Amino acid sequence: MRLSRYFLPTLRDNPKEAEIVSHRYMLRAGMIQQNAAGIYSWLPMGFKVLKKIEQIVREEQDRSGAQEILMPTIQPADLWRESGRYDDYGKEMLRIQDRAERDMLFGPTNEEMVTDIFRSHVKSYKDLPKNLYHIQWKFRDEVRPRFGVMRGREFLMKDAYSFDLTEEDAKIAYQKMFLAYLRTYKRMGLKAIPMRAETGPIGGDMSHEFIILAETGESEVFADKKWENVDLEAAGLSYEDLNGLNEYFEEKTSIYAATDEQHDPGAIAEDQLMTARGIEVGHIFNFGTKYSKPMGATVQNKDGDVVPVEMGSYGIGVSRLVGGIIEASHDGDGIIWPEEVAPFDIGLINLKAGDQACDGACEKLYADLSAQGKDVLYDDRDARAGEKFANMDLIGLPWQVTIGPKGVANGMAEVKNRKTGEKHEISIESAMEKLAA
Repeated sequence: MRLSRYFLPTLRDNPKEAEIVSHRYMLRAGMIQQNAAGIYSWLPMGFKVLKKIEQIVREEQDRSGAQEILMPTIQPADLWRESGRYDDYGKEMLRIQDRAERDMLFGPTNEEMVTDIFRSHVKSYKDLPKNLYHIQWKFRDEVRPRFGVMRGREFLMKDAYSFDLTEEDAKIAYQKMFLAYLRTYKRMGLKAIPMRAETGPIGGDMSHEFIILAETGESEVFADKKWENVDLEAAGLSYEDLNGLNEYFEEKTSIYAATDEQHDPGAIAEDQLMTARGIEVGHIFNFGTKYSKPMGATVQNKDGDVVPVEMGSYGIGVSRLVGGIIEASHDGDGIIWPEEVAPFDIGLINLKAGDQACDGACEKLYADLSAQGKDVLYDDRDARAGEKFANMDLIGLPWQVTIGPKGVANGMAEVKNRKTGEKHEISIESAMEKLAA
């Protein structure tokens, strides 16, 4: 993509309304625009990152055995009355009426709707287990939306829902999602610590939040210092290896980690305790028959008895992750995107647009890298060198390659790694080989 044609409304100065790093950089990098309190339009660069994160989430859900569906944003209130949550949920729920004066709501979550889908079609234990997920926009009318996409009112979320015959089967479903989440975050360049957490209005008796540590985290968290060196890698572990899944889950959850609400000061020696700020990027729940009983989501078991199914739900804030990654990966100049979620792979800078030699070398490198499947943002604008360098550092692409009059005369280019800051002047041919690898 040529930057001269790309819609990228960057800002030089920090917006006054932005209180944290991710909000500042997302506005400055032209990723989002605020339309109302806690509600944003996603501009081309922000939307590219959002879709990449969404795809990683989707791939790991599919690998775990979950099946994708799509439920609507607007839900009938009667479903929530069946579960008993309609009056309990609070003002965060946006309640509306259609033209026939039927009570409706803009979904803050989907336990009721997915339970209705399940009960309409599944009647026998032979059709279990099932895990259905969707990636959809949600709305929660936060009393004080702030921090950009980190605490917005409208947000993109992946939520999955498991249905099992027994408590033991439900635990296996929970462990599969536990592993899928850790694999998801690892692919995004994040280390997310699973922490015991409150179940809140979702309900249930077992719950974990996945927290990335960041100085600007919204809440205080407590963890064993061992987490600084814990390897969450689970290479080779199959979702069908139930013993391996259980061992992995027990091993990781045995290391102390808890959110503020669940922290027990006496559970760990003070000299071993790490106190930090954290950002929640996912939350999983096992809530048994909380929804299946009142809503009649039952199956016939092997003995012919009709029993309510055991359920769990598993959420990942997809749009929230955009901000979370920036909070965990940035410096004073801008964003530092992990390669798997970067909006472009490479930023190509032409230091003297209009110069025949520079234009020719840049055009060839741009075409060659694109032919190798690399997504290149080519700064072909007639602008000052300092502006171009600052802009590339701000938007944080993993690699930058710069071609200027002096270098091109000798067939040379400068290649910069955004994460490390290392720069190397190498031949344009070598740059092509390095960046195309």
